[in-house]
Amino acid sequence: MPKKRKKRLNPARLVLLIVLIAFLISISGGLFLLATSIMDLPALDENKLYSSAASSYYDQDGNLFARIGEENREIIKIKDIPASTQNAFIAIEDVRFKSHHGVDLRGIARALWRDLTGGNMEQGASTITQQLVKLSFLTPEKKVKRKIQEAILSLMVERRYSKGEILEMYLNKVYFGNGAYGIQSAARTYFDKNADQLTLSQSAFLAGLLKSPNYYSLPEKATARRDVVLDAMFKYGFITRNQTDEAKKESLNIEEGLKKNLYPYPYFIDFVTKQLIEDFGEDTVYKGGLQVYTTMDRQAQQAAETALASSKNFPASWRDSQNILQPEGAAVFVDPQTGYIRALVGGREHTHQLQLDRASMARRQPGSSFKPIIDYAPAIELKGMGPASVIDDIPVSYGSYTPHNYDGAYLGLITMRTAVTRSINIPAVKTLVDHVGITNAINFAKGLGITVDPNSGASMALGGLTRGVTPLQMAAAYSAFANGGFYIKPEAILKVEDQEGKVLKEYKSDPQLAMKPTTAFLITSMLKDVIDHGTGANARLNRPAAGKTGTTDEGKDLWFVGYTPSLAGAVWIGYDTPKPMPQEFGGRYPALIWKQVMQEALKNIPATGFRQPAGITTATIDNKSGLLPGPNTPPEDMTTDLFVNGTVPTEIDNTHVLVEVCAQTGLLASEYCPDRIAKIMIKLPYSLPDQVADKVADHLIRAPEKVCAEHRPGLEIPSVQPGFEQELPFLLDQ
Repeated sequence: MPKKRKKRLNPARLVLLIVLIAFLISISGGLFLLATSIMDLPALDENKLYSSAASSYYDQDGNLFARIGEENREIIKIKDIPASTQNAFIAIEDVRFKSHHGVDLRGIARALWRDLTGGNMEQGASTITQQLVKLSFLTPEKKVKRKIQEAILSLMVERRYSKGEILEMYLNKVYFGNGAYGIQSAARTYFDKNADQLTLSQSAFLAGLLKSPNYYSLPEKATARRDVVLDAMFKYGFITRNQTDEAKKESLNIEEGLKKNLYPYPYFIDFVTKQLIEDFGEDTVYKGGLQVYTTMDRQAQQAAETALASSKNFPASWRDSQNILQPEGAAVFVDPQTGYIRALVGGREHTHQLQLDRASMARRQPGSSFKPIIDYAPAIELKGMGPASVIDDIPVSYGSYTPHNYDGAYLGLITMRTAVTRSINIPAVKTLVDHVGITNAINFAKGLGITVDPNSGASMALGGLTRGVTPLQMAAAYSAFANGGFYIKPEAILKVEDQEGKVLKEYKSDPQLAMKPTTAFLITSMLKDVIDHGTGANARLNRPAAGKTGTTDEGKDLWFVGYTPSLAGAVWIGYDTPKPMPQEFGGRYPALIWKQVMQEALKNIPATGFRQPAGITTATIDNKSGLLPGPNTPPEDMTTDLFVNGTVPTEIDNTHVLVEVCAQTGLLASEYCPDRIAKIMIKLPYSLPDQVADKVADHLIRAPEKVCAEHRPGLEIPSVQPGFEQELPFLLDQ
């Protein structure tokens, strides 16, 4: 009996079967999606077509301080909106607005073709009606279900309302940037006029804003975008070629209108808004009705804005034959215990441009304000040094790098505390290079939120960085000194909720231990001296405070960074394009601004001191050797200071020695010198080069190395005047 042949599967039938199954699944899925979309369809509430979807901003106490859009919206009737204004929006947003029924199939096809070919389009697939529906009833999320609901609701709106009513609701609802919702508010914000007074050029500009309000309101982008709209109006027959050309010649001058229509606390709002856009997208931020709970302290913010707006707080403007430029400024104040930004001001005058936020985005050279971060804190943390460690302030070179003190003088043997208090440069560089090491210093700064390019080399000791730092970074880094050594990434937002109160995101920064509490306290102790009787005296408050000045070469960047236990702040002054500010320094205007803000921000907060952690002790040392006082240590060379337990020196001073010198030459006395004086002097294992010896303040108390050769047998030498041996040189660092 013959075997049955197995039927072979026909490939064509297999493909047809697969296609049929896929088609049936797609139809079923589509019907299911359509059914669920209709079941969840929002009600066509007429009130929502006119209502606001503005985002609300709350301060640290939960009080509303800005509702961007709702307070800056004025409803206007369609009859009061010029035809040219209406046509500008129709031309660029929905050219078939008056002929479709809510959904433009040709527009959808055009969008699909654009997606497939990667081409550009001047219009999107959504009609004006769809945009109105999305703003009024739906979330900005891009899902198929939402697009189906958008189309259904658009058809319903078109059946209920006339084209004029729809366009009126749309133009009263959309966001135009800079806090303006609706065409009337936009006309006032940008041009300080009513909507019925808009020119063709101005109407085209406003229509062009909707694609990206913040971007196209930039002066350098505004004109080009306006011209795109004008070209579209000409293309679709709304205006003539002559009208197009004439409108393009008109200057927009939007800056003048913006100055007159400033929203409150603009730099802080811009800073928060930028972060929100990164997290949620522009549509959600400007149209989603977010409830934004911020960290802002209105009292501190207002104080910072007032201080930076006053011309009395800044050096004179820079002038040349053609220009007058004023130095700019920025300030950031942070709660050191939480990392919450309490105030942020990015310039003397807000220009509505986010990229000009000098507080968080402009990187500048920090000068000496960087010393505690890169030099002294790592020396204490990693090398067991402290305020009483002795550094020799004498000329030094490291390869081709030769640092100098700002006044050209050298103090000789001084303590770290003196070096910090008086902002002496050489000890800072020596501390970094000879003790800490550049790699260790870079790693330490990274723990404080600052990345330093190793190519900066030894100049980083004085704040000479390949890539600068922002005031926000500096305020956050100094906050770690104020809170016991913990670095907390600064935050301006506490949480964000949607319109129904659902929490969309909470913002939290985990504290990271950047240094020991003892290190932070010793730095604070020295920085208190800077304010109490050092270079930062202009920042002195009626409460304990610590801080550091910073001045770069030729005064191109001026800084003061300081803190109390409850508030830390950084203030910067300089030109956007660095220019010298002769005779200016960080201890002047920046310190005065910092003090002004601090006094106002803290006036209702009780004064408290900095808490001393466990592990700190007090000891008296010889301030020329850094060792315990020896039998030859004079009283004026004894200093009592703070130490971390275990770092108090155990050796006795051996630098103060009794030497016999020739009374006439000051050199070591020979047996032939007729008048010899025995005195206590400093003997070090190295000597000062002859060419710089007289520039070092304590060179007269350093024991000479050469023996007097002036006196020989039989040579008569006049005797020294009585009392000469009693005179001691005056030490500048005492």
